[in-house]
Amino acid sequence: MSALLSAVQTKLDSLPAPVHLTLPDGVTLGDSNASVRLYIKDNSVLANLAAGQVGVLGEDYVEGKFDFEGSMRELMNLASAVLPGSPVEAAQVGWLTNLVRRLMSVWRHSIERDARQIEFHYDLSDDFYALWLDPRRVYSCGYYKEPDYTLAQAQEAKLDHICRKLDLKPGERFLDVGAGWGGLLLWAAENYDVQAHGITLSRNQHSYVNSLIEEKGLQGKVTMQLLDYRKLDDSKLFDKIASVGMFEHVGLAQLQSYFTKLRTILKPGGLLLNHGITAGGINNAGLGAGMGDFIEKFIFPGGELTHISKVLVGLNEGGWEDLDIENLRPHYARTLWAWSDALEAKLDEARKVLGGDQGERSLRAYRMYLAGCAMGFEHGWIALHQVLATPRGVGRSDELDYPSDLAYRWRRDYIYKD
Repeated sequence: MSALLSAVQTKLDSLPAPVHLTLPDGVTLGDSNASVRLYIKDNSVLANLAAGQVGVLGEDYVEGKFDFEGSMRELMNLASAVLPGSPVEAAQVGWLTNLVRRLMSVWRHSIERDARQIEFHYDLSDDFYALWLDPRRVYSCGYYKEPDYTLAQAQEAKLDHICRKLDLKPGERFLDVGAGWGGLLLWAAENYDVQAHGITLSRNQHSYVNSLIEEKGLQGKVTMQLLDYRKLDDSKLFDKIASVGMFEHVGLAQLQSYFTKLRTILKPGGLLLNHGITAGGINNAGLGAGMGDFIEKFIFPGGELTHISKVLVGLNEGGWEDLDIENLRPHYARTLWAWSDALEAKLDEARKVLGGDQGERSLRAYRMYLAGCAMGFEHGWIALHQVLATPRGVGRSDELDYPSDLAYRWRRDYIYKD
C-alpha cells in the first residue's frame, strides 16, 4: 500500500463511523457495510482527505471529483471528525494579515462590486430557493421558540421576535435594509401597521416583492427599492431600522461607515436591530481547512465575518449605544439543517430548475454549503448575533419612565409579553 493510501486508511480508522471508499482503479478501502460510501474519481481527493482539508473536499465534490451515498447529516458528522483541528484556530492570523485584509476589503466593496456579488448569490434562481425555504422565503436564521416548531413556524417567530425587539408601533416609518423576499417587510406592515420600506441589490427579489405588494394591495403602505444602502436619502428619517443577514456583505473596512449611515437616517431615540453571522474567533474572518475559501468561491463572494466584539466596536464608532445582545447560534444550526433536509428531499426537482452542467455544480455547492454551515454552527465555529442599538446620547434621568421621545424601554418584558 502506498504512503498516501496508508494515510487515508489511518484517517478512516480514526472516524467515529465506518466509511467505504471506491478508488478510480476499483480498489476499495474501509467497511463494505458502511452507510456512507465515497466514489473517488480523481486521486487528488485522497490527499485532501488525508490532510483533513474539508473545504477543499467540498470543492472537489462541486467539481465532480467524487460522489457519495448516504445522508448529508452522516457525511457532515464524518467531515467534522476528518478535520485535523479547530477551523477557527486554523484561520487565526496576525496583525499584518489583518491589515492586508482590511485594505482588500476597501477594494472589494464598491457599490458596483457589491451589486455583482449579491446578484451572483441571490439571483441564482427564485424557483430553486422556493424549493427549500419556508413559504415566506425567509433566508435567515429562524427562532425556535418551541423545540418542535416547523421551519415556517420558526421563521414567523423570528419575524415577530424582531418586531417585538424594535417595539414597532402603528404608523411608524420602518426600514428593512437588505429586505430579501420581503418576509419581514410584509410581516411588519401586516401585523404592526407600520409604513414599511425595503431595499435590496437583487433584481429578482426586487421584482418578487413588488409583485407581492401589488397582490396584497399594500401599495402606499409598503415600498421596495433596488438600492444600495449608501444611496439612502439622509433627509428621509425612519423610526426603526432592521438589517437582517446584510452586514456580512458590507465588508470589515466599511463597518463604521455602514453603522454611521444607518444612524444618519434614524430619528433621535429610534432603534436599530442588526442581525447577522459573526466569526467564532477574534482574529479570523472565516474558517480554516479551506472552508472559508469554499464559501467565498461558490456561495458568497465578498462576504466577510468578524467577531461580535468587533461588531460592537464598529457600532460604537458609528455613534450607537448597544442595548440588547442575543446569540442565536443553535437556532441557525437547526434552521440550516431544515433547509438542507428540504433540499435533499427535492434533488431531482432542483436539477430540473437549475438545469445543465452549471446547474449541477450550483446544486452540489449548495448541498455542501447548507449542511457544512449547519455543522459549523453546531460546533460553535460561527455564530449569529442580534444586536439592538440606539443612537448614542448623553443619558437622562427619566429613561426608566418611558418618555415618548425615546423608543427603548429599559426592561425586557415588552419583548416577551403576549
